[in-house]
Amino acid sequence: MMRRWVADDEVEAAVDRLDIPFNRYGLDPYGISRDHLVTFFSMLAPFYRNYFKVRVFGAEHIPDAGRTMMIGNHSGGLPVDGAMVLTSLLLDATPPRLGQGMVEKFANRWPFVSHWFSRVGQFTGLPEHAERLLNDERCLMVFPEGARGTGKLYKDRYQLVRFGTGFMRLALSTNTPIVPFAFIGGEEAIPTILHLKRLARMVKAPYIPISPYILPVPLPISCQIFYSEPMEFEGDGTETDEVVLGYVDQVRRRIESLIDEGRQWRRDALDKGIIGAGEEDKS
Repeated sequence: MMRRWVADDEVEAAVDRLDIPFNRYGLDPYGISRDHLVTFFSMLAPFYRNYFKVRVFGAEHIPDAGRTMMIGNHSGGLPVDGAMVLTSLLLDATPPRLGQGMVEKFANRWPFVSHWFSRVGQFTGLPEHAERLLNDERCLMVFPEGARGTGKLYKDRYQLVRFGTGFMRLALSTNTPIVPFAFIGGEEAIPTILHLKRLARMVKAPYIPISPYILPVPLPISCQIFYSEPMEFEGDGTETDEVVLGYVDQVRRRIESLIDEGRQWRRDALDKGIIGAGEEDKS
């Protein structure tokens, strides 16, 4: 019933093409629900197409099957980037892929959110969850900056903060290719100028972003996603910290180059009138 009145035809067709072993009740072994996926992405699709007008570059680099780890920059006060990348993987990858994010632990303390996240394949960011998903040939989306990434203030936009190393050890131990990506536009959509930390503690969140217009509501800013070709690294996950940090730095530098490419694209797009005034990168 829920699926019928909110279903987007393109989303429904993409979900039906997913390489996910749904049973006759529309559930996979992890409890992911086909109907919840259709509803979830049908709600995201108008934001993807019309509100943020997401453009995708390099979708051909997304592997069409098998274990994959999508690694990118986190930005924008709220996880708009994660929602839009997941939608991109469903609607722009050929064939469609279900991206499964590693959600911050605090989000799964919220009962309604926790239930919905699990039904659409977004699980708490625990190593054992990630390893099992990759061993089952799933597509995993990870933001190595964590909440520190979305918590960046506007003055620090597009500056990557420290990357964790867990994703790299996991990629090595499971022999998983890494597809770096850059999400551009999130910093302008929610320009965070300060955090309400005391109130955030009350609702068990790491911070509550405050924008110049007070409410943390994303602006209708066009966004872009730049995917790079997959990167593969030799090892089994037991390498020294020095080796792993070197690999992490290679991924980080690739993402930085994608960010630079994306910011230049935005500047050129403004000059050509492809994006409107007010969406420019002013740094």
